[in-house]
Amino acid sequence: MNYFSIRNNESVSLINIPELDYENFFKVNLDLINQGTFNHCVTYFGFITNNKIKLISCIANDNEGIIYVSSTNVSNTDKLQSLSSKYLGFEKFEREIHENFGVEFIGHPWLKPVRYPFDRHDKGKTISNYPFYEIESEELHEVGVGPIHAGIIEPGHFRFICNGEQILHLEIQLGYQHRGIEKLFFEKTRQIERITLAENIAGDTVIGHSTAHCYLMESISDFNSNDELNFVRTLALELERIAVHTGDLSAACADIAYQLGASVFGRLRTPIINFLQEWCGNRLGKGLIRPGNNNFGFSELLGQKLLSIIDKFEPEFNEMCNELFTLPSAISRFERTGIFTTEQAVSIGAVGMAARSSGLIRDIRKSHSYGYYNILQHEPIVKRHGDVYSRVQLRKHEVRQSIIYLKKLLQNIPAHNTERKLLNKFNPDTFGISLVEGWRGEICHCAITDSKGNLTTYKVKDPSFHNWLALALAVRNNEISDFPICNKSFNLSYCGNDL
Repeated sequence: MNYFSIRNNESVSLINIPELDYENFFKVNLDLINQGTFNHCVTYFGFITNNKIKLISCIANDNEGIIYVSSTNVSNTDKLQSLSSKYLGFEKFEREIHENFGVEFIGHPWLKPVRYPFDRHDKGKTISNYPFYEIESEELHEVGVGPIHAGIIEPGHFRFICNGEQILHLEIQLGYQHRGIEKLFFEKTRQIERITLAENIAGDTVIGHSTAHCYLMESISDFNSNDELNFVRTLALELERIAVHTGDLSAACADIAYQLGASVFGRLRTPIINFLQEWCGNRLGKGLIRPGNNNFGFSELLGQKLLSIIDKFEPEFNEMCNELFTLPSAISRFERTGIFTTEQAVSIGAVGMAARSSGLIRDIRKSHSYGYYNILQHEPIVKRHGDVYSRVQLRKHEVRQSIIYLKKLLQNIPAHNTERKLLNKFNPDTFGISLVEGWRGEICHCAITDSKGNLTTYKVKDPSFHNWLALALAVRNNEISDFPICNKSFNLSYCGNDL
């Protein structure tokens, strides 16, 4: 067998993952991708073992709920045929491997650094001499935005090539933050330290990333999460989805100067995050999700309080949506702006909202289910036109869907289990993977242990890692004045990319 098949939130002994020569590794992974749009790469990374670079690829089959894992051993002097030359969805994964280890990928469209970490292979490549794409022309001009932005926002640079007001090309340069989070996961040995790291991968996805981390730690410890843990995590994920989607609708209104929508949606977000604070003491959900246990039991009283909040939120949310989506001036700014096509979504391996708003059904809650999503019988919401209008509409519909899920969940609240389980000792020589559908899209965490059961490798992939290129493609042929609303309609993460 050329690959090993596992399911989401499962682990496997490293010895069971086939080691292929690179030629077969290349063929196997390309063949899997070419089987259809139901297969996509969820992660592809390298790590050092026995003085070699082991590459591990994980291809998810969204029809069967299976993840195909394969590996190969290479060296930093190797020059390998690029998978990206055949399928662009591998593009950023290969750039990262090249940056970290110096491996050359022949035929890659543009093999340049992704993050500029302090321990990169070639320190001569610096962010100050980043090789931007250029077009020589007296008629065209460049516009640079960032990395320092107006307001409180993380650093990122956008380099536009324009013909008058029309955007011909956008290149997005990230890599300004160097937190070294992945290395800290195996340098820190205490459970509380690791879950705190997970909570701080991306401040707007505290619950998404901490949930992925918990399922991963449990899988490599042979711990099966109970009903209460699955309930709490599912409930919290949908609360996070409601809160961020509602806040994004507010920001989208602000970007088209619709002050009423910006104010009302902004106000509606507040009781949702305030409920999280009442539940666990933090409005972003920090401290709530823990591997092996739950420190904050969800009581019937909390359930009644949440139902009361939802009952007040829902009609006001629907009323404001009706106002927004029947306002001609708003619709004219949303429709046919920032189109990201289905073909483009397939070609770059887009995930989450960016994929579903462009007609590509990709939702881990359905395809690789976890928590209570099987019980909820989740069905992804999909839009077809791939424009700003589709992306803001998707948020509206997902908020309404999440409200339905919350009401179902609150009909049967599991009893609180006060038992505490520490998960600091893991199965030896093991590979584990966890996929979670955060509000932005597919989150992937992977871990590898050594012969003593110690973490030696921890790999994080935020959905933004797939989707930043989607934004760059979507703004082509739009006016540069439409960039803010295009950008907000994706709302991608800087820190989720710069780990």
